[in-house]
Amino acid sequence: MKWTVLSDNRNYNNRLLTEHGLSILLETEQHRILLDTGASDVFIRNAETLGIDLSSVDYVFISHGHSDHAGGLRYFLACHQTAKVIVSPHALSGKFFSKRNRLHSLTPEWPIIPQERLLTPDQTQQLDNDLYVIAHIPQIHPMPKGNSHLFAEDENGELVHDDFRHELVLYANGLLFTGCAHSGLENILAACTWPVHTVVGGFHLLDGQEKEEELTALAQRLTANYPQTQFFTSHCTGDRSFELMQAVMGEQLQSFRLGTENTFE
Repeated sequence: MKWTVLSDNRNYNNRLLTEHGLSILLETEQHRILLDTGASDVFIRNAETLGIDLSSVDYVFISHGHSDHAGGLRYFLACHQTAKVIVSPHALSGKFFSKRNRLHSLTPEWPIIPQERLLTPDQTQQLDNDLYVIAHIPQIHPMPKGNSHLFAEDENGELVHDDFRHELVLYANGLLFTGCAHSGLENILAACTWPVHTVVGGFHLLDGQEKEEELTALAQRLTANYPQTQFFTSHCTGDRSFELMQAVMGEQLQSFRLGTENTFE
């Protein structure tokens, strides 16, 4: 199994283009899966720079309905005619906004997706013998405090706090992709009933939101409850939040950057 970061806020390689977005190519024995598409066509251009051929991608997984994860989908579909798209029906039908700093839309410009290529799971289900989608994540543990800035439009056109029913998580042969983990990392792990050796994605722990002691306690719980799991994060995890958690978790918590490539069995 191999995963390569094609779009992210942070960079190891100055030949690559950064953006506020996330896209990762996951390669398993059976599948080549594009995990989110960033905010634009940056992931396509970075793949070309890295010499990565996206033509054999068979699934595109969209973790939730925000433009920094789904904005590049229309560029991918314009040049790719076969990959199936996995996305929540609540993402496709929703309108999303942030009030952080100022009110602005997070709703992507959705392309026309042929029905035969569209998978819209509204419940946890198995897609293949090594591939699962987790939907409707129970909110039994604390949610990220950065969610307080995020809203969705209800049936009356009013803005209400987003409940993230549009968020999906992908599990592939021991790897759990969190997208932004708006539902909370602990909630996502609790919703996964299969063994997890690797967690990859944003954790939505924005700097200045959770208190230092809250981040320390979260890191302690992750280490205690998932001692054999390796965590990789970037994108919507703040630098200070990462430092505080890594001080507890050590090598169990690693950061990724644009161009990061990780291979394991």
